[in-house]
Amino acid sequence: MKLTTLIKSALIFTSITLVPGIASAQVATNNNSSETIAINSNNLPSDSTYVNYFQPFNLVTFAYQGGLKQHGIPSGETLVFETQNRNIMAKDLVKAAVNADKLPSQLLNDQNYLSAVNLQLNALPDYAAAD
Repeated sequence: MKLTTLIKSALIFTSITLVPGIASAQVATNNNSSETIAINSNNLPSDSTYVNYFQPFNLVTFAYQGGLKQHGIPSGETLVFETQNRNIMAKDLVKAAVNADKLPSQLLNDQNYLSAVNLQLNALPDYAAAD
């Protein structure tokens, strides 16, 4: 099995796995702006103050779709190109997301999270080709 086929299969599997959680997401509005936030209530206990954040796949997809443009991360094919040329690394993406208040700053030092984002960035050319 080619690596490309394996990666595409993994992306499809991940997408199918995430659909139920996305479908049941609730929408809330941030009091400080008109920005809409999706909250997956399946992940939150009723007495929890835990804030849900982007999983690595969702973060890379968000960036690819232009969600971090205002924080210096290009979208679409430009992101793919910059990633392939190692001009944008996982830490850059996470830092932009922290600056955009999409991720907690602790993740800048979380090697597991950074490695997972890096894996998703490496799969980005195949994701973009299937798009």
